[in-house]
Amino acid sequence: MDYSHLLLQYLITFGWALTGAVSMALSLSILLKVFTWITPIDEWKEIEKGNVCVAIILAAVIIGTALVIGLTLMS
Repeated sequence: MDYSHLLLQYLITFGWALTGAVSMALSLSILLKVFTWITPIDEWKEIEKGNVCVAIILAAVIIGTALVIGLTLMS
């Protein structure tokens, strides 16, 4: 059997997965920097104090952006 075609497909899939992971990490880090820059409070200090409301808002922003980026990368 010729497994070279199968190995090539695995390598292509791994490459796309790596590309998606890197672009998702970069976009989310840029998003968090911009979000903390435009809001009047320091979200990380509020989360360290135990403010669950700020944590929920930040999680919603991250999940929403991750969905948009993930669906964009899939198309």
